[in-house]
Amino acid sequence: QVQLVESGGGLVQPGGSLRLSCGASGSIFDMDMCWYRQAPGKQRALVAQITSSGITHYSPSVVGRFTMSRDNAKNTVALQMNSLKPEDTAVYYCRASRAYESPYWGQGTQVTVSS
Repeated sequence: QVQLVESGGGLVQPGGSLRLSCGASGSIFDMDMCWYRQAPGKQRALVAQITSSGITHYSPSVVGRFTMSRDNAKNTVALQMNSLKPEDTAVYYCRASRAYESPYWGQGTQVTVSS
């Protein structure tokens, strides 16, 4: 079992930045880690992924603005979000997965982009 806890959400003006963090209760070195988001009335959608080997993938809507990173020594991943737009408003969730196990999810952190 791995427990995930997100932090760093909040209210920010358009064009601003936020850094989300996700801490895991156990080792993540062999896990693919993802950030998802869910806006009101919409389905949860993948924002960014970093594989266990450090390869990143991003949704086209955030390419060039968001950067995902991992620190296996600290069992954490981060999502640096720059040039935020109102359409980035959502609850952001951290997800961890490894082979032969069901994925683990955090409880989410609210990001609101508004003037």
